[in-house]
Amino acid sequence: MENQGDFRERDARYYMPAFSREIMIVRGQGSRVWDSEGREYIDCVAGIAVCSTGHCHPEVTGAICEQARRLIHCSNLYYVPGQAELAEKLVLRTGMAKAFFSNSGAEANEGAIKLARLATGRKRFVAFTHGFHGRTMGSLAVTHKPAIREPFLPLEPECTFVEYGDLDALRLVMSSDIAGVFVEPIQGEAGVITPPEGFLEGIRELCDRHGALMIVDEVQTGMGRTGKWLAIQHTGVSPDIVTLAKGIASGFPMGALLAREGLEFRKGEHGSTFAGGPLACAAALATIRVIEEVMPDIPAKAELFRNGLSRYNPRVRGLMVGITVGERCGEVQEACAEKGVLVNCAAEGNIRLVPPLVITPDEIGTACRILREALAVGNKPSVTLS
Repeated sequence: MENQGDFRERDARYYMPAFSREIMIVRGQGSRVWDSEGREYIDCVAGIAVCSTGHCHPEVTGAICEQARRLIHCSNLYYVPGQAELAEKLVLRTGMAKAFFSNSGAEANEGAIKLARLATGRKRFVAFTHGFHGRTMGSLAVTHKPAIREPFLPLEPECTFVEYGDLDALRLVMSSDIAGVFVEPIQGEAGVITPPEGFLEGIRELCDRHGALMIVDEVQTGMGRTGKWLAIQHTGVSPDIVTLAKGIASGFPMGALLAREGLEFRKGEHGSTFAGGPLACAAALATIRVIEEVMPDIPAKAELFRNGLSRYNPRVRGLMVGITVGERCGEVQEACAEKGVLVNCAAEGNIRLVPPLVITPDEIGTACRILREALAVGNKPSVTLS
C-alpha cells in the first residue's frame, strides 16, 4: 500500500480536484472501515447511503464473485442473467409495473425525464428548492442548488423551482405544459429535510389535475433506508415514476427507473451498454435478500439514534438522521472523525448520518456518544471506539 504522502501527491498531480477529502479508506467490514494508516471508524456515511448491507457483506461479495467467474458482461442485445428476476423483485416490492436499469441515480433521473416527455408530449418540469437529482446535464437541470447548476446554464429541460413543502406555490406554476414534477420524499442532500403533512398527497392531486407525472426520486431514501422499500410508501401515495440507486446493490454501481402500468420505453427509445449487467444484477439480488432480513429492525435502530441525540433535536426517518449545526458543521465532522466516527456535512449546515442498515445497537450507541461530545460547545470528543 502506498504511503499517505504518495497518494496525496499523485492525486494532486494526476486527478482533477473535484473533491475535498482527507483520508483514504482501504478496507471495510460491516459498519466499520479502516484508513491507510490503520485507524478504525464507525461509518455513518456508508458511501452516502450506498453501502446498505454494510461493507463486504459475505452474501453480496459471494454473489459478485460467483457471477464474475461465469460471466462479467454481455450486451442488452441479449437476455441478461438475473435481470428479469431483479425487475420482478423490485416491481413486487414497490407496487410499480415495469423496471429499467441504469448505472447511477443521475442516469435513472435522466431516464425519468425522457419517459415523462415521451408519455406526455410535454417539455417542462417542476422541482423543488434544495432538491438534488444528479450532476448530468439533464438531472442537473432539475437540481436546485445554484452553485452546481448555474455554471452550466443554459440547461435542458426547462424547470421551474418552487419552495419544498409549499403546495400553494406549486399550484401557481402548474399548467397544461408541465410534463412532470420531481420530488424527494425526504431531501437527503439538503440534510434530511421532511415535507409538511399532506405535501406529497397534494403533489399527487395536482399532477392528476394537470395531466403531469409525479416523479419520486428515491435514490437516497429507497431500498429500505426508512424502514420500507420506498419512503413514499409511508404515505400511501402512488407515484407514476420512481428512481432508485445508491443502496440498490451495496456499492456496485447501479440505478433503476420504475414506472406504473402504461409507462414504458419502447424499442429504440432508450438504452445503455452497461446498465443492468450480470454483476450488477447479482449484487442487487443479494442486497435485496439481506435488506429483507434487517429491515424489520430499522424502526428500533432509528429510535436509538433519536434517543441518543435527543438534546440536539435530530430529524430521524429510519436510518436517515439530520442535525442542524450551522457554521460548526465542518468542525463537528472533523471532531467525529478524530475519534472514530464518520459523518457527513450536507447542505445548509446540516450533519447527515446514513449508516449501513446492518449497523448494530452498540455501534449506534458509540456513534451517538461521540457525536454528542463533538456537538457540545467548547468540548472535544472524549471517547474512543470500543
